[in-house]
Amino acid sequence: MNEKISVCIATFNGEKYIYQQLESILCQLKIGDEIIISDDSSTDHTLEIIRSFNDKRIIVLEKQVFKNPIFNFENAINNATGSIIFLSDQDDVWLEGKVSTMMDALQDHDLVVSNAIIGDSNLKVVKDSYFEWRNSRSGLFKNFMKNSYLGCCMAFRREILAVILPFPKKIPMHDMWIGIMAELYFKPIFINNRLIIYRRHNSNTTVLSEDFTSNESLMTKVKFRIDLLIEVVNRSVKKTLTRFEG
Repeated sequence: MNEKISVCIATFNGEKYIYQQLESILCQLKIGDEIIISDDSSTDHTLEIIRSFNDKRIIVLEKQVFKNPIFNFENAINNATGSIIFLSDQDDVWLEGKVSTMMDALQDHDLVVSNAIIGDSNLKVVKDSYFEWRNSRSGLFKNFMKNSYLGCCMAFRREILAVILPFPKKIPMHDMWIGIMAELYFKPIFINNRLIIYRRHNSNTTVLSEDFTSNESLMTKVKFRIDLLIEVVNRSVKKTLTRFEG
C-alpha cells in the first residue's frame, strides 16, 4: 500500500518526551508522509524541540487555544491530507513495525487498533498487554459500556472523517467517539501486536480508567454515556437526512 500517511499529534507542554516520540515515528514514515502537530499554546520548549528536527514532513499548527485535548486532536485531524490517519500522543514511543503492521491490517478494514505495552515515565513495563488488562475487543455495546478504543493505538481510513467530524461538544474522549462511530458504520479490527509503549506519568492529559475509577461517581459515568448516546443518535439522524436529501 503506497498511500499517504498523516500522523496527528496534539501537544501541550510535552518537552520531556516529544523528541523521543518523534524519533520513533519519523523513522517509519516515507518521504511523502506527514506529521500534523496541533500545539495548544505550550509554554515550555515543546515547539523548539519539534523545530530542531528540521524535517519537512512535520507541520506545526501553533498558537492554538483549545485547553482541551479532544479539540486539539480535532484540529490536527482537520488539517491532515493523507488517506490514512494515525493518532499519536506526545509522550509514547512507537515500536518497530507499527506502521507496516497497521497498514497491512487496513487493507481489509477501515480502522485498526493495536495492542500496547503500558510503561511508566521511564518506559519500565507496568502492564505487558493493554488488551488483556482492558479486555479490549470490538463490539458496539461492549465499547459503549467500557471503552477499548485507545487513540494512540488507532489508525483509520480517511472515509471515517465523514461521520466523526466535527467532534460533538459533549463526548467523554475523542477515541471513544471515533470507535463507536466506526462500530456503527465501518469495519474495525483489533490486532494483538504490541506496537507502542503507552507511557503513563503524572503529566498525562488523559487518564486510564484505573486512574479514576474510585473518584468518578456513578452519576458521572451515566451522564457521560447519556451524552455520548445523544450525540451518536444526532449524528446518525443527520447522516440519514443527508443521504435522503442527496
